[in-house]
Amino acid sequence: MLENYFPILILAVVAVVLALAFLVLSIVLGPFRPNKTKLNPYESGMDPVGEARDRYSISFYLVAMEFIVFDLEVVFIYPWAVRYLELGFGTFMAMTAFIVILFVGLLYTLKKGTLDWDLNHFKS
Repeated sequence: MLENYFPILILAVVAVVLALAFLVLSIVLGPFRPNKTKLNPYESGMDPVGEARDRYSISFYLVAMEFIVFDLEVVFIYPWAVRYLELGFGTFMAMTAFIVILFVGLLYTLKKGTLDWDLNHFKS
């Protein structure tokens, strides 16, 4: 039975060996010409301002959580939408309640100003 997995093992070994070989070749053969500009930290095309230990606004984390919630919403809604007609009225009501709860959460975050990216909002 394990002999069926032997080609997969060979493929994994070949992939790891090739990856390491290309990594070593790029280090050995590639140019290494550091200068002040290349050694500066790069962040979204802008020069970094302030210390790395500065506190971030909670809005950044709330927006990330909203993204995760609505991403998971799609994961739940898409399969339901594909089999909508086969699942019946009970499933329709459950999904309606699910969507309403998420919509109320979105209204709450909008009311709290989470998605308001005005710079004066962050300074206060």
